[in-house]
Amino acid sequence: MKFFETSKYHFFKKSTYVSLRWIGIIGQLISIYFVYFYLNFEFRFFSANLIISLGILSNLYLIFIYQKTQLSDRSAFIFLVIDIFQLAALLYLTGGVKNPFAIFLIIPSVFSSSNLSFKTNFLLVSLTIIAIFILTFYSLDLPFPISAHFHVSPFYLYAIPISLIIALIFLNYLAMTFGKQSRLRREALAKMEEVMATEHELLSLGGQAAAAAHSLGTPLSTITIITQDLIKQFKGNKDVGKDIELLSSQVERCNKILKSLTLNPVEEDSFIDKDISMREYLNEIISSFKEISKKKFIFNFDQYSNEKKISKSIEIVYGLRNFIGNANKFSKKTVYINLKSDSEVTEIIIEDDGNGYPRDILSKIGEPYLKSNDNVKNSNIGLGLGIFIGKTLLEKNFATVNCKNSKTRRGAEVIIKWKNKDLFNI
Repeated sequence: MKFFETSKYHFFKKSTYVSLRWIGIIGQLISIYFVYFYLNFEFRFFSANLIISLGILSNLYLIFIYQKTQLSDRSAFIFLVIDIFQLAALLYLTGGVKNPFAIFLIIPSVFSSSNLSFKTNFLLVSLTIIAIFILTFYSLDLPFPISAHFHVSPFYLYAIPISLIIALIFLNYLAMTFGKQSRLRREALAKMEEVMATEHELLSLGGQAAAAAHSLGTPLSTITIITQDLIKQFKGNKDVGKDIELLSSQVERCNKILKSLTLNPVEEDSFIDKDISMREYLNEIISSFKEISKKKFIFNFDQYSNEKKISKSIEIVYGLRNFIGNANKFSKKTVYINLKSDSEVTEIIIEDDGNGYPRDILSKIGEPYLKSNDNVKNSNIGLGLGIFIGKTLLEKNFATVNCKNSKTRRGAEVIIKWKNKDLFNI
């Protein structure tokens, strides 16, 4: 088992990291030159410059030799260890933990916690803690003018490393938590984009198939007419008649194949890129589930609901399919879809007769990768990604999505609502 992660979500952007290091290096140079030449503090000035030059050389290596645009988990670890060593060495020359700049020693590991793996971050935190302990007991005196006297009580001296370690652990935990959430969202969005690309490709293929059916429909109709005339003309010729009958059957077969390539018959191919009403949207989606599911789908709509046409959107189609598919998956026998649309608002309510959303995730619905811990039955059911994708896609298209448990049917309930001024302008 490899120690370092190779996931594409554990990395540093090289340009950002290099820029931050330049800021740190410039700050170090300004500090040591200011206290040495202006404040006349005595310390190992030449040694400090050598240590800072290590950071400069490693940064130049990243710019001119390291060709990748991102630092992997392993590479980032190596350079962050260099940063910790450099900062610890500077602090050793300038008073150890008594130096007010000792707080900067925790920055490399905190910086890593939101981007690198847990094992890598744990090792960096451990190295930082070791460096803090060493600098507590072993360091050169804090620089100060010859005429001045600086004394630190043991209580204060030992309180500094404790506070540094507490701050280190707290800030790392905080950064790791935010980093984990960020990675989960990036992964979910990446999967959503992948699924949408696949869906778009399938729709594109469907359009091409329909277009092909339309193009071939006319010549096949011509062949059919000519074939029928030939059957009548060579009715008495058994040999020719058999060939013509075979030709006629093959033409009919071609027509059936072409019809199967479209959602509608060849004669009704105008569905391609056609604006449709929300009722037609739902009818198409429900019909596709009826073909593959044994569940019952009940679709209710107001007879006088708004029939204004809206543009076909792959994002709305996929968003609605996600929620209807979820209801189909977790229902016992029946899925209920209700459509209400007036002059102001269009509302879709999707309900099922299943067990509903587990109580422990109700407040978190809409987040990716949710797992219920309510009971053994639900503990292995992942509800987050599909809902997250569907909710994201619909909200991107100006919808509001509310997921809760139904009070009437006791299953899950999803309420999707648009203001018509937004829906009909998509």
